[in-house]
Amino acid sequence: METEQGYITLSADLMQVLTPEQAWHYRVVPEARKAGTLGFFVDEQAERQAVEQELEMILGRRISLTAVASATIERTLAKYFPQQNRQHVQEKKTVAGGSEDFLLRLIKEAKTLGSSDIHLEIYEARCRVRIRIDGLMVERYLVDKKDYPATVNKIKIMANLDIAEKRLPQDGRIFFSRDGHKFDIRVSVVPTLFGEKVVLRLLNNDATNIDIHTLGFSNFDLEHYLEGVKRPNGMLLISGPTGSGKTTTLYATLKLLNKESRNILTIEDPIEYTLEGVNQVQLRENIGLDFASAMRTFLRQDPDVIMVGEIRDTATANMAIRASLTGHLVLSTIHTNSAWGTVARLIDMGVPPYLLANTLNTSVAQRLLRLLCPHCKRKQPFDEKLFPRHYRPRRPVQVHWTAQGCEQCYFTGYRGRKAVYEVIPIDAELAEKIKRSEFSIDEALEQKHIKSLTENAYDLFERGETSLEEIYPLLFC
Repeated sequence: METEQGYITLSADLMQVLTPEQAWHYRVVPEARKAGTLGFFVDEQAERQAVEQELEMILGRRISLTAVASATIERTLAKYFPQQNRQHVQEKKTVAGGSEDFLLRLIKEAKTLGSSDIHLEIYEARCRVRIRIDGLMVERYLVDKKDYPATVNKIKIMANLDIAEKRLPQDGRIFFSRDGHKFDIRVSVVPTLFGEKVVLRLLNNDATNIDIHTLGFSNFDLEHYLEGVKRPNGMLLISGPTGSGKTTTLYATLKLLNKESRNILTIEDPIEYTLEGVNQVQLRENIGLDFASAMRTFLRQDPDVIMVGEIRDTATANMAIRASLTGHLVLSTIHTNSAWGTVARLIDMGVPPYLLANTLNTSVAQRLLRLLCPHCKRKQPFDEKLFPRHYRPRRPVQVHWTAQGCEQCYFTGYRGRKAVYEVIPIDAELAEKIKRSEFSIDEALEQKHIKSLTENAYDLFERGETSLEEIYPLLFC
């Protein structure tokens, strides 16, 4: 029953027996479903007879209760039924896979928990709902298979998609406005072996709280980055995998550049934030509005700054080069593993090295790392054998901090994320290396005291802000 962490382990189907509001109100945790009876663990201090009678009326089933310690109930509720503010009793709603209430409650719950995506998935024997929190997927609900098609159709209707089309992928958008929550949701539907999978990307429309100084740049890297931003022309590129925070960094940059004296144009897919004073265009490839064609039009719009959501093909790369050569500052993202890898990627796309050397101002790589919960992280002696075999740290570590889990972090051990960066300003020496297509520049970067992604991640680990598990993938870079 109770794990070493002090809470009861629950499966996704048991989590659906009660709403979070009901679980907290009665201080009960589902135990098991048996023929005609529902079993619950209940707080030892609760009035068991009253709880049993009320739950039987609400659920329409016989109830059996098993008393456990208050602390165990508290930890389990905090982990599996998190609520942002338990003082405010919300309206109780019945969770049913095919109901509109279930969808609305699911979206609001995901937004409250800071989730970026909701995944609805169907398999041969079951359907499940997972949400992504701080970069990791967490299973939250199981949906009855007979209710799943109705749930998908309701999402399609909300996103103005074709409910009759089940053979082809579809993309749409929902503007969610309920109970004071206002934000956009990008919807992607794809046919799988047993039915349609749906992913809802929750977009944060408000860019007012984004600040370049709080994203994770070191003072040294921020100084180099801002030098590139202040240049009147050229390209500033940010690389990293999907979900590494590139768009947030770009918007923090646009906030700095957003002055009355500048004309700023963006082409994005999707528009994740809205920023007053910036002219934002949504990509629509189905009608021919792609990154390259939008940039051709932008050049006739008298721009000072152009932001391109992603350089993903040769045409877009060439248009970005052309725009930066004609006196514009171009900001964009690209998928590479390192800041200098951006150079090789663009050359592979067919960009002539001499043009790239003349236009690339700054190349940035970034990743997002989860931060240890400050309330429960624990200091332990460190054994260097825990590092990958090939990795040799510049400074030895005697102790490190590990994730434990508590009520503050929903027993994940982590709370929030922080970006780590590698910023390479392109000076005359590096521009010459680009012209000669030299890709081995570690010695040159070391002489310029430019820290790699690995070194900046190691600094976070050394200061006890994150764990070895979080930085481990970067130790191979």
